[in-house]
Amino acid sequence: QVQLVESGGGLVQAGGSLRLSCTASGGTFSSYTMGWFRQASGKEREFVARISRSFSSTYQSNSVKGRFTISRDNAKNTVHLQMNSLKPEDTAVYYCVGKDSPFGGGSYGFYDYHGQGTQVTVSS
Repeated sequence: QVQLVESGGGLVQAGGSLRLSCTASGGTFSSYTMGWFRQASGKEREFVARISRSFSSTYQSNSVKGRFTISRDNAKNTVHLQMNSLKPEDTAVYYCVGKDSPFGGGSYGFYDYHGQGTQVTVSS
């Protein structure tokens, strides 16, 4: 049973930074494409970023491109989301996802594994 546990969320002022982490257990992390989604209150869950299992490709949504960076450390079974220049509209619950595949997708349901989420709040 694969488990994903997020950490690093919190309250930050606009323009600040946070680094989210997601640690996986119970599976072969190096074979997973990993990603992040977020869901703001009253809105649909949206794709944020993903990274391939081979490190060869990363992809971010247009809304975070240039501000957020996804990375992974296969030795520690961890994926990170470095979030800079945060805006109030980045406020959401952030979810870590994973799938045993060389390919990623933009749909939350595409992924087999999902974390419980971590709250990020950006004050203006």
